[in-house]
Amino acid sequence: MSSNDRQRVERVPGSRRARLTPAPGTTAEPVPADETADAAPSADAASGDSGPNDERLRRDVPPHY
Repeated sequence: MSSNDRQRVERVPGSRRARLTPAPGTTAEPVPADETADAAPSADAASGDSGPNDERLRRDVPPHY
């Protein structure tokens, strides 16, 4: 692997921070699967366990909300 195939650290002019160059073979665009938040089932639905107070606990919120 040559040094051209790796990420490099670049200085950002006028800033104390630095940034990395993109890794080879990657893009900055998100993958459509990353955008869906409801793709994974909830923990309660997956386990099948539910108690008598679960619905009430989901509805209740602290007074500052």
